[in-house]
Amino acid sequence: MYRTEKRMMTKFSFLALMFLVFAPLLAGCTSQLQKEPRASENTNKPDVRPPLGETWKLPIDIPEGSFNKLAGWFSDDQVLYITNLEQTSYLYLYQLATGESELLYKSEEPIVNVEISPDFKHILIHSSPSTYEGIITIIDSSGLEITRKSFPSYELVFEWNPYNGSEILITSFFEDWTFQMQLLDIKNKKTRDVSIKQPFIKWLREDEIVFLDWDDENPSLLAPLVSKNLGIEDERTIFPDVFQFSTFQDVLMTIGVNKQDTLQSSYSFFTKELELLFSFSMPQLSMYSGWFVPSYDYNLSSGEFITFKPLRSGEADSYAEDFELVSYDVKKGTSTLILEGMKHEPIMFSPSGKALLYGNQFEKIIDIKDKKIYEMITNVN
Repeated sequence: MYRTEKRMMTKFSFLALMFLVFAPLLAGCTSQLQKEPRASENTNKPDVRPPLGETWKLPIDIPEGSFNKLAGWFSDDQVLYITNLEQTSYLYLYQLATGESELLYKSEEPIVNVEISPDFKHILIHSSPSTYEGIITIIDSSGLEITRKSFPSYELVFEWNPYNGSEILITSFFEDWTFQMQLLDIKNKKTRDVSIKQPFIKWLREDEIVFLDWDDENPSLLAPLVSKNLGIEDERTIFPDVFQFSTFQDVLMTIGVNKQDTLQSSYSFFTKELELLFSFSMPQLSMYSGWFVPSYDYNLSSGEFITFKPLRSGEADSYAEDFELVSYDVKKGTSTLILEGMKHEPIMFSPSGKALLYGNQFEKIIDIKDKKIYEMITNVN
């Protein structure tokens, strides 16, 4: 999806802004110097357990093809990764504890993306046999194909329903960047058209989605955050001025401008009933078409939100400093500095929240407690 949005930015400026809003992982400061991260001071008492990183069998020995990327966590001890051999792609399940790779799926078309269902029971594989066709294949944890469907499209974006693992909203973009949205029912192996005026959505409840309602006639950096029940025409505005948002099943997060200091971005966390849980501000980096939002993730089991914090406000293109990796406990309202001197790259929590995938291809892994970074793949392209 990230490469998708970068191409859109040059093709169509307004849609580019929306892509930028919904894909903070694209952006980064390429002028940063490569530096060794510095662990923040650890005041915890000594732990008798071996460091988590010492229990991992790394680096991964690739069985066949060349490494493409890590697709994500399948459990605390398992990750999925993709390799390519000419036009064929392979999806492997890797056991961190034993160092064993198991082939789950072989695709005769190049795999574009893989997404794991929120309940970790299914895997979505997006492959593309041609420029104007995308194929969505759903498999179970053993690699058994459940359903497979072709979507005429130039690009595909999908959003899994965390409240119903059988439903995925799929947005098909065409070459002129018009779009069609469909709801895929995995259980019944059917799709139906869905009428939503914006292509990028998040699930708030099982039958309710939220989106930023951008005004095509009057482009702006902020837009109302609107909720809508599927199958019902009525909409309601939740918040009037939002730059970016996300939902994490039990938590709604919005990002906007700090009203007291416009050089700071404001992160706010709410219950589904829109009760404020926690908020914080951080330095803001501006871009020509908006603001740079550092990569982030949220862990359901620990209630922690993690992101990269710039050291100062300013322009993203000229920002040459490092970032701090900071974790925020949304329920307690506290923050913890994990690592300093970090390069900004995508991050992804493990299911327990004890580790992070890190890197543009998720080729590294961070032991959060021991504040150490391990290489999962050698000779990354």
